[in-house]
Amino acid sequence: MIVHPSSRSRTRLGVSALSAALLAGVATAGAAPSMAADSGPAVPPTSSAETGWVMSTLHRMTLEEKVGQLFATRVYGETADTTDPAMVSINRSFLGVDNAAQAVARYHLGGIIYFAYAGNTRSPQQVAELSNGIQRAAGDEHLGVPVLVSTDQEQGAVVRLGPPATQFPGNMALAAGRSVADAGTAARITGQELRAVGINQDLAPVSDVNINPANPVIGVRSFGEDPALAAEMVAAQVTNYQEAGVAATLKHFPGHGDTAVDSHSGLPVISHSREEWERIDLPPFKAAIARGVDAVMTAHIVVPALDPSGDPATLSRPILTGLLRDELGYDGVVITDSLGMAGVRQKYGDDRVPVLALKAGVDMLLNPPVMQVAYDAVLAAVRNGELTERRIDESVARVLRLKWHRGIVHSPYVDTAAVAGTVGTPDHLAAAQEITDRTTTLLRDDADTLPLVPQERVLVTGWDDPATPTTTAALGRALNDRGLAVDVLSTGEKPTQKRIDAARAAARAHPVTVVVTNRATTDTGQQRLVRALLATGTRLVVVAVRDPYDVSSFPGVPTYLATYVFNDVAMSSLAAVLTGAIQPGGRLPVTIPDPAHPGTALFPFGAGLTTT
Repeated sequence: MIVHPSSRSRTRLGVSALSAALLAGVATAGAAPSMAADSGPAVPPTSSAETGWVMSTLHRMTLEEKVGQLFATRVYGETADTTDPAMVSINRSFLGVDNAAQAVARYHLGGIIYFAYAGNTRSPQQVAELSNGIQRAAGDEHLGVPVLVSTDQEQGAVVRLGPPATQFPGNMALAAGRSVADAGTAARITGQELRAVGINQDLAPVSDVNINPANPVIGVRSFGEDPALAAEMVAAQVTNYQEAGVAATLKHFPGHGDTAVDSHSGLPVISHSREEWERIDLPPFKAAIARGVDAVMTAHIVVPALDPSGDPATLSRPILTGLLRDELGYDGVVITDSLGMAGVRQKYGDDRVPVLALKAGVDMLLNPPVMQVAYDAVLAAVRNGELTERRIDESVARVLRLKWHRGIVHSPYVDTAAVAGTVGTPDHLAAAQEITDRTTTLLRDDADTLPLVPQERVLVTGWDDPATPTTTAALGRALNDRGLAVDVLSTGEKPTQKRIDAARAAARAHPVTVVVTNRATTDTGQQRLVRALLATGTRLVVVAVRDPYDVSSFPGVPTYLATYVFNDVAMSSLAAVLTGAIQPGGRLPVTIPDPAHPGTALFPFGAGLTTT
């Protein structure tokens, strides 16, 4: 347990007396919801030691410390006490401090979130040392309460800790494999590796049911379009994350799966009726609540059937209190999606959003655009009576209880010498490869192009990540390792006509061409590339390495596969399928519509071939 100094006196505003109702609410967080849900392991019963610690901690906190516990924010730098001038400058711009340690001291932060772009995740050893530095800063505070350290390690398309941490294929790929056990294993290993480096909360699993092929922000982050399949996999991941000592976080309530607007840049409106919401969006959340999920993240979306006010769900009391808390019986931590996103900032100012979110039923406020503005706004709202201190106490109690339940209070630090013995171990990497091998989906092989044979020279071309152009190279290496002669020609993220012409010329010199695409439905350059390659007469294999819907942009391709992700482990599985070393085991977890015949399927849910 972090030891806090008890000798310092502090001026405090009056601490509200916690009523029996509040105590009962804290004690029953995570209990079975009032709307029937699937059975499964829930959170452990609240112990008297836990309740005693939560209540005693709450009673000795100042209002400023309580409010600080309701915030989770990013910080820049590889260490908690960074002096890197670039990192210090950025921290000062939106935190008003130099580094993470100072942020904890100034705001009494309840949480910190890691990002690769913030310089937080350079290596497992560095992450572990950063985490320990943050917890030391919390231990040095009068409050002495450890920090929830979180990140978005969804696996697949959204990853903050890259190799050597174990990489899995992501949710839609796992759903293609149809193995609930595999989904659980992926979460367990991910959770073990996160906890080993001091990350005690994963902002995962994504629980949205993706029924809109044009969804620009969810897509392969979802387990697909089938609510029952998504519910099974979400529930399995919640159980395994939390058994690994990491708080799971469902996102994005009440369901972000049917939108063509990205809430990072706009405010989506979901037109589902209440009946449609209960049938499509609710099942994964309901199943995970029954498993005692630690946290639920809100969505910056408007759902008129659930709240006609026009407010996004993050600021909606009917949705967060009336629906999530009262109807579903959820009393765990509710955390917002980033408060820097356009979806929550369009209607109200940055000083109003955190106050309105708390009034709606939120417990933790994630990534406000300017920390001091948000922090001061909440303090002012309590002091002027818009928010009561009792309301603040309710949320702080939930946050404290989560920290106790995940063992962070008693064991906030990690053994940096033991990191290599957990992160990216041979057993973990082998499990990831075995799971990924069951996810590659073959949708068409009309020309009997597969399996590729070693006697033929193969061209690998197409899309690559602009930041780290390694996808085509990784596939080329994997095919080469399986005995094929391979030439690689990346066309970049958005192929120019010059690159398309170069790929077309190269394809004419190869009997077989493999071209990878990524979100080609919204990229005319990739569409022109595939059509140009088709016109050469080369035997063509097209692989969607993210959204499987790409084939709707060129429905005439003779051989088409989907991997749902473009990391090295997926490219290794793809190479094994292309060469016949393994059978393609994946089945579509979504329907691919036929653009020529609206309302019909080009490939139905469950489609998938073998290469026998």
